Amino acid sequence: MEDQNSSMHAKKSNASIAQIILLILAGESVFILPFVLPRIFRPTYLDVFELTNFELGSCFSIYGTVALLSYLYGGAIADKFSPRKLIAGSLLLTALGGLVMSTFPSVSTLHVIYGYWGFTTIFLFWGAMIKATRVWGGTTKQGSAFGFLEGGRGFVAATIGAIGVYIFSVILPSNVATAILVERQDAFRYVILFATALAFFVGGLVFFFMDNSKKIDTPIISSESSLANIKKVLKIPSVWWLMLIVLSAYVGYKLTDIFSLYASEVMLFDEVKAAQVGTFQLYIRPIVCVAIGLLADKSRGSLWIMIGFVVMLSGALIFASGQVQSGLNFLFFLSLVITATGTYAIRTLYFAVLQEGKIPLAVTGTAVGLISVVGYTPDIFVGPIMGYLLDRSPGIVGHQEVFMLLALFAALGLIASIQFSRLSVLKNS
Repeated sequence: MEDQNSSMHAKKSNASIAQIILLILAGESVFILPFVLPRIFRPTYLDVFELTNFELGSCFSIYGTVALLSYLYGGAIADKFSPRKLIAGSLLLTALGGLVMSTFPSVSTLHVIYGYWGFTTIFLFWGAMIKATRVWGGTTKQGSAFGFLEGGRGFVAATIGAIGVYIFSVILPSNVATAILVERQDAFRYVILFATALAFFVGGLVFFFMDNSKKIDTPIISSESSLANIKKVLKIPSVWWLMLIVLSAYVGYKLTDIFSLYASEVMLFDEVKAAQVGTFQLYIRPIVCVAIGLLADKSRGSLWIMIGFVVMLSGALIFASGQVQSGLNFLFFLSLVITATGTYAIRTLYFAVLQEGKIPLAVTGTAVGLISVVGYTPDIFVGPIMGYLLDRSPGIVGHQEVFMLLALFAALGLIASIQFSRLSVLKNS
């Protein structure tokens, strides 16, 4: 009997590991096309699509506008339907956009694609992923659950980025600086198609192998109406502070898009080396996320969110000072590591503290949707603002202004996290 129990425990453990791996693969694969590629390859991305920084920012803005409604209604959907079908459908539909993207369409068509992705990656996906992760973590391992999710996503993004950079560098002529536009487009097309194929593949894995047992789903599905759930969530004070925390942290995450461009325009790296910088920052993510997730389970997640904002603020101020210039490679990478560490630490934990904020499991999707409506508005305004500042003041000055913006939001996030922590202490005392 003891052997039988041990065998059953091992099977459950293996199944649990398989589920989080699927969530990790899905959680990053769905965002490779709209966000990871422009983050890693920003100089190249602007070149091959013949975009200004502002035009690329407008694509992100359209994505964010569609996502705004998708967060709200998608959250309610996540409380009513199986994560397996929602996540698989999201990946497959997102991949279709990649096929159109590989033709290097006009700016107006890119606007349509990004609006389409605002629906496919958020309405069907976001709330379902967060809820599935929260269920996986149980009542005592929320930090670890979200740490493994974010860390794993970071590792996947970095690995895909490294493969993408390799594909791009191999297909490009040996002299990167002399490659003409058509040659750059041909090389980048293979990168896009690789990301597209990955989304199709992971979507299939999720559909066939993600756990869809009603035994798991039933206890966490709300029987109340969507409107009743919304009213219930809005009465929880911690939700409002989480909105500001996510808003501030997400500004930081959006501004990590700038590092590869900073490497190109300020540090004077070539396109391949600049893309490698974008990949390097992604490798910071899994280390930080797993470590901070484990630490959060030993104390309070809100405490580490506060520390994260302090670290983010410090890194932003170093860049904003204008001291990080060509030739000072060590200072550049050190400042990048500091800024990215703070950003990724906060991102890991802001949904891991739902339990600390006394938000019921059954309304997780609705809560995540409402928090995201406010928290992810940077998708709408950060891209255009960043693009405007960079186009208006080329070189280091524009970058300084961008990092000053980051410092302001880091300060706002620090205030919000202090208030959330105080509130959670009162609730738990």
